Amino acid sequence: MSGTGRRLGARTSVALAAIGVAILVFGVSALRAEATLQVSAPPPLPVAVIEAEYASNASIEEFFPGLVAARRQSSLGFERGGRIDAIRVDVGDQVRAGDVLAVLDTRAVTAQIAAADAQTAEAVAQTALAAETEARQAQLLERGHVSQQRLDEVRTSTRAARARQNAAAAAADAIRVQLDLAQMTAPFDGVVTARLADEGTIAAPGQPLLELIESGSLEIRVGLPPVLAASLSADRHYRFLADSGPINARFRASTGVVDQHSRTVTVLFDIDPGAVAVGQVVRLAMATPITADGFWVPTSALAEGRRGLWTVYVLNPDESDYRLEARVVETVRIEADRVFVRGAVTDGELVLASGIQRITPGLRVTPAVLEARAQ
Repeated sequence: MSGTGRRLGARTSVALAAIGVAILVFGVSALRAEATLQVSAPPPLPVAVIEAEYASNASIEEFFPGLVAARRQSSLGFERGGRIDAIRVDVGDQVRAGDVLAVLDTRAVTAQIAAADAQTAEAVAQTALAAETEARQAQLLERGHVSQQRLDEVRTSTRAARARQNAAAAAADAIRVQLDLAQMTAPFDGVVTARLADEGTIAAPGQPLLELIESGSLEIRVGLPPVLAASLSADRHYRFLADSGPINARFRASTGVVDQHSRTVTVLFDIDPGAVAVGQVVRLAMATPITADGFWVPTSALAEGRRGLWTVYVLNPDESDYRLEARVVETVRIEADRVFVRGAVTDGELVLASGIQRITPGLRVTPAVLEARAQ
């Protein structure tokens, strides 16, 4: 072999050796890259989950506002007008039934009573005279000195005198009633909430001067849907929420009439005095049934989907782990911290309970905490 042939063979051997080394280096690099990818794959993300549990008889606690009121409340005034002589109570005073609250000037009425008594006395005297005259005329008739006609006339005069006596006595009693009406008395035990006039004021007939509410008996008036109003049981206690805390009230009655504006029925509850103040707003807590089948999830489990739909993330088994899958659900009832939903979720499946802002569909996860169901 010539020198040129030997040099060409040497060059070919060197080239083939370089190619082999390059292939070896590339293979080792690929193996190292694959090993690096396998080692750096992230572990499944620990998540909190809840188990879907369908319920056919679920209920939700709803609250209905009610107003605390006194069973009796009166605006007090005088039946007849006159000058106010004295008002003996003020705002906040506790009174008993029959207590005198205010009086009118009665000097004119007293004078009228004196005149009526004088007229009554005059009528009594005239009646007595007529009766004596009748007795004498009866004796004269027996002796034949007077006619029967004369005796009948005297008897008529006696009856007329007696009628005038009765009328005078009745007029005197009527004026005494006016004297009684010049005193304003409390119709029931209560507390004075308003004083609208003072001494010296000329009060008109029926003009409100004092406001009185009954202090020994309070009630709550609530407007309820007809179905709920019909479900209340007589003498049963129900729970109300007030600013001071929960209170119990006993159901007393229902009007049974649906208001044409609010479409509700007014129901009445009795409460103990001192539990709340008159005029305070309280809330009746009632469990209303949910007719649809579904399950409860916390509000943190809902993610807003397309076109206003809502989704939850279900954990689908994937070998030894789980992968997240979005499922569309329908919200049936919503509370402050939980939602009753139904949709493409099977009873018993695991649902992501929280942390939806840091996950994506298909993410590998593992249940870390099984949270309590949203009861």
